[in-house]
Amino acid sequence: MDDKLMIIDPHVHMTSRTTDDYEAMAAAGVVALIEPSFWLGQPRTQVGSFQDYFSSLVGWEPFRASQFGIQHYCTIGLNSKEANNVPLAEEVMELLPLYLHKENVVAIGEIGYDDQTEAEDRFFREQLELAKTFNMMVQVHTPHRDKKAGTIKSMEVCLEHGIDPGMVVIDHNNEETVKEVLDRGFIAAFTIYPKTKMGNQRMVEVVKKFGSDNIIVDSSADWGVSDPLAVPKTANLMLQNGVAREDVVKTCYQNALDFFGRSGKMKEEHWLTPEAIDQRKLFNDNSVLRGQEPKVEDNKIV
Repeated sequence: MDDKLMIIDPHVHMTSRTTDDYEAMAAAGVVALIEPSFWLGQPRTQVGSFQDYFSSLVGWEPFRASQFGIQHYCTIGLNSKEANNVPLAEEVMELLPLYLHKENVVAIGEIGYDDQTEAEDRFFREQLELAKTFNMMVQVHTPHRDKKAGTIKSMEVCLEHGIDPGMVVIDHNNEETVKEVLDRGFIAAFTIYPKTKMGNQRMVEVVKKFGSDNIIVDSSADWGVSDPLAVPKTANLMLQNGVAREDVVKTCYQNALDFFGRSGKMKEEHWLTPEAIDQRKLFNDNSVLRGQEPKVEDNKIV
C-alpha cells in the first residue's frame, strides 16, 4: 500500500447521499464509515418506518458501500428530536434490542438532547441503560442550542448512570466544550460543517492546542448542505498547517478505530484484506448501477 492516508468518517448519514459521494470518498482515502441512525428531515409517524430504516442500515446501505470499496458500520438508537413523540418513542424502544446484535452495529446512537425536554431526558436515560445491558459504546448527539450546558448535562447523565466515560463519544463539540469533555475522560468528536458547528481551519487549531488524544473528526454529512469529504479535506489541511502526520492519523482514523473497534465488530482487517469489488452482485435483486458497465476486481491483496 502507498503512503496515502487512510480515513475513517465515524459520523456520516450515507442514506441521504449519492453513489457519487461513495466514489468520491473512496478516491479521497475513506476506507470505512459509521452511519448513526437519525431523523430524516420530517418526523416519522409509524414505528414501521423506523423498523424499515434500521433494516436498511444493516442491510442495503452496507451493500451499497461495499460496491465502492468502503466498509459500512452503523449505530442504532432513538434520536433526540423524535423522542418527543412519546407513544411512538416507546414503540421504537421495543425495536432497538432486535438490531443491536447485528454484525455492523458498533454502538447505540446517536442519542442525547435536542431541546433538552423531559421526554428527551427519559429516552436518553433508557438508552444508556440499554447500553449497559448490551455492554455497548454510546454515541451522544449534543444540542445545537445551548451547546455548553447541553454537553455538560449529557456527560453528567452518563456518569449518573454509571457509564464509563471511555465508552462514550460526545459529538458536535466546539472550542467551548472540548476541554471539559476531554478532562472528564470522554471521547470528543467534532463535526466539520461548511458554515456551522466547526470549520476545517478551526479544527486544525483545536488539534494544535489540545493534541490528538481522544479527539475524532467527522463530517455528519446528511440531506442538508454538508460535505462528505470533510474529513479527508481536514486531514490534508492539518498536514499543510504543520500538524504532525501521527496526529492527523489519530484524529482522522486511529482514534475512531480504537473506540468503535471495542465493539468487536469493526476491525482493520475488514478493509486491509477486503473482498474484491464486484458490481454484478445484487441485494434483494437490486443493483447500484443503472446500465453502467459493472466494476469487477480481481481478489485484492493490499
